[in-house]
Amino acid sequence: MTDTGSNIETLRSELPPSVRLIAVSKTKPVKYIIEACNAGQKCFGENRVQELLDKKDNVPSDVEWHLIGHLQTNKVKYVVPFISMIQSVDSLKLLNSINAEASKINRVVNCLLQFHIAREESKYGFSMDEIEGIIKTDGFGDLNFVRICGVMGMATFTDDYNQIRKEFRHLRMCFEMLKSGYFNSDTCFREISMGMSGDYKIAVEEGSTMVRIGSLLFGERLK
Repeated sequence: MTDTGSNIETLRSELPPSVRLIAVSKTKPVKYIIEACNAGQKCFGENRVQELLDKKDNVPSDVEWHLIGHLQTNKVKYVVPFISMIQSVDSLKLLNSINAEASKINRVVNCLLQFHIAREESKYGFSMDEIEGIIKTDGFGDLNFVRICGVMGMATFTDDYNQIRKEFRHLRMCFEMLKSGYFNSDTCFREISMGMSGDYKIAVEEGSTMVRIGSLLFGERLK
């Protein structure tokens, strides 16, 4: 077995059954994805649309792709036909664009609402007030080709684990508030995507249902 395959099996053995592993393959060549597939991994995350498009036709057809990076509205049309989930929905404009493009091909697209939970201003995402404002608008109920499946967030890049835990706990609280207030009867609204290679154990302790792991599986990121 390759190192990638061994890393996949090791990490899977550490994760609870309730937590789904999203293998982040950004900057990695297709051969790494094939090795992961051979170890039984089917869900992969990419940051950039062009890189995703370059890879998708060169891997097994049953791979499930998650878009986890900032998505520009002018690129939505390229991923809507095949994407399994867009985890990085960070604006009403983007929600509307996804819905419009998906309606053209009569496909419902799974999405997560990205929250800004980190101290870095450079990270994207909503605040709770912004999300509630969007949900309460008349047009939100007309987004028939978007399926909101939960929330996503990225913690501050820091060695302060207390800060990271606080941010993950806040995201869990946002999820619970949305679930009880707006999505209580929606069985699809169940995902909390948080945790990466350096902080996934804390994320799992705080209720993550999806972890996005790259370097622990594939090695350090290629430039």
